[in-house]
Amino acid sequence: MTEVKTNKTSFKTKVLIALGILFIVMLGGTAFNYYLKYFGPNVTDNTEYLYIKTGSGFDDVYNTIKKDGIVKDSVSFLNAANNMEYPGSVKPGRYRLTKGMSNRSFINMLKAGNQEPVKIAFQNVRLKQTLAGMVARKLETDSASIGRLLDSTAFVQKYGFTTDNVHTMFIPNSYEIYWNTPAEKFFTRMHDEYKKFWTAERKAKAEKIDLTPIEVSVLASIVDGEALMDKEMPVIAGLYMNRLKKGMKLEADPTVIFAANDFTIRRVLNKHLRIESPYNTYRNTGLPPGPIGMPSINAIDAVLNYDSHNYIYMCAKEDFSGYHNFAVTLAEHSVNARKFQQALNARNIKK
Repeated sequence: MTEVKTNKTSFKTKVLIALGILFIVMLGGTAFNYYLKYFGPNVTDNTEYLYIKTGSGFDDVYNTIKKDGIVKDSVSFLNAANNMEYPGSVKPGRYRLTKGMSNRSFINMLKAGNQEPVKIAFQNVRLKQTLAGMVARKLETDSASIGRLLDSTAFVQKYGFTTDNVHTMFIPNSYEIYWNTPAEKFFTRMHDEYKKFWTAERKAKAEKIDLTPIEVSVLASIVDGEALMDKEMPVIAGLYMNRLKKGMKLEADPTVIFAANDFTIRRVLNKHLRIESPYNTYRNTGLPPGPIGMPSINAIDAVLNYDSHNYIYMCAKEDFSGYHNFAVTLAEHSVNARKFQQALNARNIKK
């Protein structure tokens, strides 16, 4: 009798142990699945960034993730996203993806809006439409939206500019800005950078030469158009300052090329000088209404620190070195101009 009870007890113990082991295995499997679901590697390297457009909902995000193969297991991502309450916290932006990132890390990044900014660099931009296109290639906003603001008198007046001179607000540099930044906020950011650039020292220098910061930038854009060598910029700036002080026309070839809207011109002819445009400084006295391009920082500082001299005339050197011959008198200039024209003829440069 005792032996039977012992056998029954032993059997029950074995069953309990087996059930315990099964429970532990099941618990371990559940824990492992939980680990894989939240902490296991899931993000692929199929694409570098996930772009979430403004106004997107979770379905839009999830469809993009599936379509682009951003995760290996889209079902586990979906379950994790729901459990982590991400569907109600979608934030637009440009998110960098790291291969092997877990669902938890991925979703936490998206929920927090921890996007990576884009870099925008401006340099040698002549036209507003070119600027609008450059910005649109980097940001979510389109070129039409940027263009409308650049051409909106009421909008640019808020920043103290006109539609002609608003180009001077954009200081050539490299900037980091979030991809989903709206067009209006992009302008606000650029104006903040403009105010940083125009320090009290630069403003004082502008006042000393009797120009506003905008006028300095307009003149700097002409200096940029003339100078191939940065070391000549202060000399060229001084020449134009001499002309402004004397009330003479600037007679700057780059303004004629801008007025003609033909940047392939290599030789300015008499027909170009007759173009009717407020930007043609052969026809109009003083500065044009706006810049003929985005002025470089070097050119702006060259105007603010221009060289004092008596030069009134200049002409490109006949050796095509990129430097200029400067002159005080028209007679001297005529000699220089004739040498350059002969060099153009020798190279058969007719236009």
